[in-house]
Amino acid sequence: MSLEERAKAAAKNIEGKAQEAIGNITGDQQAQVEGKAKQAEAEMRNAKEDIKDGVKNIVDKA
Repeated sequence: MSLEERAKAAAKNIEGKAQEAIGNITGDQQAQVEGKAKQAEAEMRNAKEDIKDGVKNIVDKA
């Protein structure tokens, strides 16, 4: 598990949530979509780290 990558994912998620909220408040659909995309990117980064952790655990047990 890369703590640095997890932190980047968390920051991207927060950035996306903020952008989506601003889009919701202002009615800016593009900001809403971009915010959701950033949140999806954060989820993918976390999933990648989960896979890496799983592979590392398997290798460590072998």
